[in-house]
Amino acid sequence: MAGRPLIGVSTYLETGARWGVWELEAALLPAGYPRLVQRAGGLAAMLPPDTPEHAAAAVARLDGLVIAGGPDVEPVRYGAEPDPRTGPPSRARDAWELALIEAALAARLPLLGICRGMQLLNVALGGTLVQHLDGHAEVVGVFGTHPVKPVPGTLYAAAVPEETSVPSYHHQCVDRLGAGLVPSAYAADGTVEALELPTADGWVLGLQWHPEMGEDPRVMRALVEAAS
Repeated sequence: MAGRPLIGVSTYLETGARWGVWELEAALLPAGYPRLVQRAGGLAAMLPPDTPEHAAAAVARLDGLVIAGGPDVEPVRYGAEPDPRTGPPSRARDAWELALIEAALAARLPLLGICRGMQLLNVALGGTLVQHLDGHAEVVGVFGTHPVKPVPGTLYAAAVPEETSVPSYHHQCVDRLGAGLVPSAYAADGTVEALELPTADGWVLGLQWHPEMGEDPRVMRALVEAAS
């Protein structure tokens, strides 16, 4: 690699974050995300929520993009009424990250969606979500693990060809796939655990699990290689 590609990672905007003597609103990103980008050979840049019209300019300065995990996507985004178990909306983040995804797709920028990021990718392309799924987040605030099996011939299978156990924490999943998306990994119960957008010269992949909480850098390394 001639240089380390710049990988933007979307962030949370949280009120009441505490550190030292301070309690303030803060743009936050769990440290696992930048560490995984760095382990995979990239430079990590945090992308706090901004107005959607700035998304294309942000994407133009990046070599790759990661849409991070986080709160539930507001159901209005995919034409549904909220289930009582769906979390409160994060409208500014939804708008910003959907704009980032659309800009990345238009620019053919390598794109990785993680958990919420995969769900947003599906919604951005006209897909829908199952608002509650039992068995994929066993203990509140604790990541579990379960096996996922790759679909041969996909981008994901090229990076991770064997069945693996992955760190997971989610209660929603994709329902109807967005336009052009195909599944690239499944859980044992048939849940789509990865999806991708096959194109001649693009790299677009979504994972339902959280690779930043594990030890396997292969998917992020594939993103970094595509971004270089």
